[in-house]
Amino acid sequence: MRIALVAMSGVRAHNPELTALGLSLPGFVERGTTIASLPSLGLLTLAALTDDRHDIDYYEVDDIAEMNPLPDCDFVAFSTYTAQVKECYTLSDRFRAVGVTTVIGGLHATVLPAEALEHCDVVVVGEGEPLWRRVVADIESGAAAEIYRSDDPFDLADAPIPRYDLLEPDRYNRLTVQTQRGCPWRCEFCASSILLSSRYKTKPVEKVAAEIEAMKQIWADPFVELSDDNSFVNKHHARDLVAAIGAQDVKWFTETDVSIAEDPGLLAMMSDAGCREILVGFESPNPVALDGIEMKKNWKLHQVDRYRGAVSTIQEHGVALNACFVLGLDGDGPGVFDAVTRFVDETDPFDVQITVLTPFPGTPLYGRLLAEGRIVKPGAWELCTLFDVNYRPANMTVQQLESGLVDLGRYIYSQESTDRRRAGFKRQVAVGTARRLHGRVAS
Repeated sequence: MRIALVAMSGVRAHNPELTALGLSLPGFVERGTTIASLPSLGLLTLAALTDDRHDIDYYEVDDIAEMNPLPDCDFVAFSTYTAQVKECYTLSDRFRAVGVTTVIGGLHATVLPAEALEHCDVVVVGEGEPLWRRVVADIESGAAAEIYRSDDPFDLADAPIPRYDLLEPDRYNRLTVQTQRGCPWRCEFCASSILLSSRYKTKPVEKVAAEIEAMKQIWADPFVELSDDNSFVNKHHARDLVAAIGAQDVKWFTETDVSIAEDPGLLAMMSDAGCREILVGFESPNPVALDGIEMKKNWKLHQVDRYRGAVSTIQEHGVALNACFVLGLDGDGPGVFDAVTRFVDETDPFDVQITVLTPFPGTPLYGRLLAEGRIVKPGAWELCTLFDVNYRPANMTVQQLESGLVDLGRYIYSQESTDRRRAGFKRQVAVGTARRLHGRVAS
């Protein structure tokens, strides 16, 4: 069979003012754009699980008009963000109209399989790796079920090397490798791999190294993004992981939590191993806003007093910090915009990511806000962009949140503010270098 793997990759803000701001100040949507432009690691992994007797074509679709005419194939499997799922449905309907079997999996289809089935023939619920070979065989034999669910969690030790060879490396500024799946903190708003996997698990570091080696076959000096929810939860695994990546001599980026600042030894290892930047979810500088955002414990609430020191500790080790804030949490009012401004101006993180609280389907947040009658447009998945507002905040109006996001973005991503933060980062690196040099001299 000829199988088409289609990644929907064109996430963009619906608010025209945000779109205009993103065009004039690329930093405003830079992280979101980077995420949307990454290749689909899930589809590349499924490609690696596909028998060689099948032909595979990989496509990334920013606009469904690009697929006109439709490619010739026997069946097509889609990967899509929630914000683009309606476009995915439209494209799937077009394939079905010409007799092509369509499959949709991933986060959105996992939480709303009945909705997805209105526009496709097969829905894969949960982790796709243990199901894929059966899905392909059943489609080939003409006996495919409508819904496939995995009975057993997938062991990342069994993960194949993704088919990076299907990519055109010149299209990307980085490639991804997943080193673990899940996160123990279970934030109310998180729509990530915790919806696919019921438990936190890690991939053997030798497999991670093998995947980076495979990247190098198509890109001699790749920039690697770890496609993890929280790379350094398990500090023992973290050290082995950093050592394995360091041996590959690549530059890399990842996401973790603020506890990394409490481990200067690991930070030093990361810097030496080529880590250029980490993203840390601070969410809010306001303790009241952090109270209750985690489903299991108030861990972040107990860290907030360490936030400021964490920025300098991380950056003094030569690792740039992307400080991430979620605007519109229930404990935040209009004062949050000034609070974030002060935090950023006083600590100088190299990068800043600001988004609005987004009720993704399947998250506890969506269920709660829907029950409270606070979702503005139920089912308006196209607003799940992290920049558009589709709920009524607890302590400000929708308009205040929208305008506050724009005004904060204008300030934080201005050239003046960006230059000042970058200069601050350089000063912090210099301080850290001098401190370490002094320590060596003194000893």
